[in-house]
Amino acid sequence: MPDPPTPRVQVRRLPERASYDRDLINSILDEALICHVAFVHDGTPVAIPTIHARVGDTLYFHGSPASRMLRGMRSGEAISVNVTLLDGLVIARAAFHNSMNYRSVVLFGEPRIVEDPDEKWRALEAVTEHVLPGRWADSRPMTEKEMKGTLVAAVTIDEASAKVRSGGPGDDAADYELPIWAGVIPLELRPDDPITDPRQTVDAPPPPYVGEYRRP
Repeated sequence: MPDPPTPRVQVRRLPERASYDRDLINSILDEALICHVAFVHDGTPVAIPTIHARVGDTLYFHGSPASRMLRGMRSGEAISVNVTLLDGLVIARAAFHNSMNYRSVVLFGEPRIVEDPDEKWRALEAVTEHVLPGRWADSRPMTEKEMKGTLVAAVTIDEASAKVRSGGPGDDAADYELPIWAGVIPLELRPDDPITDPRQTVDAPPPPYVGEYRRP
């Protein structure tokens, strides 16, 4: 297992669940649809859920120029980003040992606002493709007004750690003799049948990537 890149991402609670492997970290970031960005605004800690996309070693966010989260990123002050994928409820014989199976990532970095038009365009494409692969090519191109009305920020994935729990409950040895069910309730995020916009006036069936939508 690689060593933690910096002390602030080192996992100290249950370190056996930690990983600093970049491939694992990337896979969790790529599968998650939502991240939470934590920052300090006017002396108050704030955490905001938002959409993200990873391109290589860079994580991108986008939103309104009025967003306090994105406005605050102009200063370059450090932020923390978290994503969590919940894989199951771990039900033990003793409530004390109940847990969850999960895959999570925490990263720290100093963000920057993306000013280069080409990088901004690629970042917005990446965010669209992260949510629904194949959609960018089918979408109406963004107008200049829409581009000006969208702020894009980036943070380099230099300081990151993953933490993973899997498997069943870990009860006290004596409790395994109790007549109490224990085990795992698996959980997953899965799509349902697509619902066509009721205001649609043209014959346009859902494209294949909508009907076949799956997360990685």
